Amino acid sequence: MALTYTEMESTTRDHFLVDGGKAVDIYFKDSYLKTLLMKEKRGLWERPEGGLSHRIPFEFDLQNGGAYDKTDTISSDDKETINGALFLVKYYYGNATIHRIDEQKNSGPYAEVKLLVSKVEGAQKKISKDLSTDIYALATDSAKTISGLNSICATTTTTAYGGVQEADLLAADGTYPWKGIVTTTTEGISLAVIRTLRSSAKIHDGADGKPNIGVMPEALFNIIAAQLQAQQRFTTSSDTATAGFTHVVFEGMTLAADDYCPSGTHFQINTNSLGFLIDKNGYFARDPWGSLTAVGIPAKTMKIFWDGNLICSNRKAQAKHTNLS
Repeated sequence: MALTYTEMESTTRDHFLVDGGKAVDIYFKDSYLKTLLMKEKRGLWERPEGGLSHRIPFEFDLQNGGAYDKTDTISSDDKETINGALFLVKYYYGNATIHRIDEQKNSGPYAEVKLLVSKVEGAQKKISKDLSTDIYALATDSAKTISGLNSICATTTTTAYGGVQEADLLAADGTYPWKGIVTTTTEGISLAVIRTLRSSAKIHDGADGKPNIGVMPEALFNIIAAQLQAQQRFTTSSDTATAGFTHVVFEGMTLAADDYCPSGTHFQINTNSLGFLIDKNGYFARDPWGSLTAVGIPAKTMKIFWDGNLICSNRKAQAKHTNLS
């Protein structure tokens, strides 16, 4: 006899709660960057409740001020220095469906529980993979997928990111604060390449002024790791966010392999201005098991949902280098 809906709910809850969070860890086994930003909450971390979009403020210029003496008239004029990027909430799901025929093939309590757990894990792995992939997506603000790193670094001046085009903001010094940073030079990966890219995303001297995380495909990472080991100019991090992932620390920046990073591409990010916005009710939330009989399918189904977006408050603090070998 097949599991009842009450038994299915109980088994599913047990799956998520027991074994020290083993089931939840399924979401964070495949991508270094997703684990760092989402599980470890390194970087921006917004948890709104409801809403179709959310505005993230950012400062793009300095206020009036300067040196003066007693005979000077000093300005009291307010200067527009704050703007806001508008990020739409994006929606993802993972599906678990058990057909009656599959229940018949896997009869008996043990087999039925194993079938249910495997279906739930399949839904978890699917939504996890989609998010890990789309962290790097090139997606317009209105696209279904999250606005990934390729969207942040895009250099098309007429394409808005966060509702703001590059040319919309011009600072007093003649620079464009909402500019995508990309290097396209065809060259081999090296420490010099990494250092130069990091300088291209520098926003100020001192702590937090340059990217603190760099990700690349494993093939590129292995070359850098070999160079660093030969010169003994690296350390490994004890940060729990990097546990289980291949990484080194070079000149204060953590470099890591991420299987979802596009081939030949190296991204550098500053976690002081990059992170996730996830709805309070959409952080891998799930619906209860229900029947599909009403639509003519002899099956039971359950969904896992994620609602949010990758957000950025300083676009030119992130950088990308393509065409690397």
